[in-house]
Amino acid sequence: MSPKLQHATRFLDAGTVAALFARKGVANCIAGLADYIRDDFQRWDAFDKTARVAAHSPHGVIELMPVADRALYAFKYVNGHPGNHRHGLSTVMAFGVLAEVETGWPLLLSELTLTTALRTAAMSALAAGLLARPGCRRMAVIGNGAQSEFQALAFHRLLGVTQFHLYDTDPAATAKLLANLARLGLSARAFGSTREAVRGCDIVSTITADKTRATILTPDMIEPGMHINAVGGDCPGKTELHPEVLRRADVFVEYEPQTRCEGEIQQMPADFPVTELWRILADETLGRQGAADVTIFDSVGFALEDFSALRYLRDVAAELEVDAGISLIPDLPDPKNLFGYIPAVAGLARAA
Repeated sequence: MSPKLQHATRFLDAGTVAALFARKGVANCIAGLADYIRDDFQRWDAFDKTARVAAHSPHGVIELMPVADRALYAFKYVNGHPGNHRHGLSTVMAFGVLAEVETGWPLLLSELTLTTALRTAAMSALAAGLLARPGCRRMAVIGNGAQSEFQALAFHRLLGVTQFHLYDTDPAATAKLLANLARLGLSARAFGSTREAVRGCDIVSTITADKTRATILTPDMIEPGMHINAVGGDCPGKTELHPEVLRRADVFVEYEPQTRCEGEIQQMPADFPVTELWRILADETLGRQGAADVTIFDSVGFALEDFSALRYLRDVAAELEVDAGISLIPDLPDPKNLFGYIPAVAGLARAA
């Protein structure tokens, strides 16, 4: 590496990350991400945590998600704009940084749009492994957009789900998901309504994007023993479950202060009881306590999961010897002479 890039920041663009996932296999990467998330959640108290900072508009939300331990700091920039398909853009777009706490140096700058889909699926399946009944084989996927294939693949790989019931208000989205699952060798069937799709399922994942107080699941759809994975893009004013569904279930969350504002439980009183998922991993409490219990993972996405994902990307890039570096920060011969960097670089440009 040239002296100018002696302290380069490793850079992983969207194409590079897609190639990494393809080389290792998407299902393998989801399983790897789940392991990294589990490890970090088990050391919950080691992290400086805060709810994400959000800038809301009539069109969507832009958020910053920071978290740090004593060695590493991470943040993710992410948006949620349900109408983006009209502009040929993804509903969710993201990038992230992993930095060294000791010096503040940014070690990694990476895309996180694709990675967020994998880490969300990994988190969903990790939670379901703690909360769903053992031996679950049938899952309903309500909302068949960009996240849906990753969710199905995660639940198949990590929990052994073999049958998928699909429903979306957009038939084209369901057709897309059916085709992709068929290519993966997974059994799936489309249904004409949410009610029909969830009937007889062990697990129900709601993955809708509309920024509204919707009622995707109502109490009469819920069967004894169901696990509900409420994943759809969350923010204040956005819900998917009828309040009575929450009252009848044991509800588990990532980081309670954030979920109170953004998750399904924003509909409930401030003292509505929930359990943070890390407590199960730390053996401080039980998850599911009976076969007939209804459990809910009120997932909103927490910064610690992105911390885990960035660590995973850093390690996989090193393993596969992907060494694309960028000069994100001026590399100064004299750290006190920032001004001198401008003529120095200008001189190098003229010499070239």
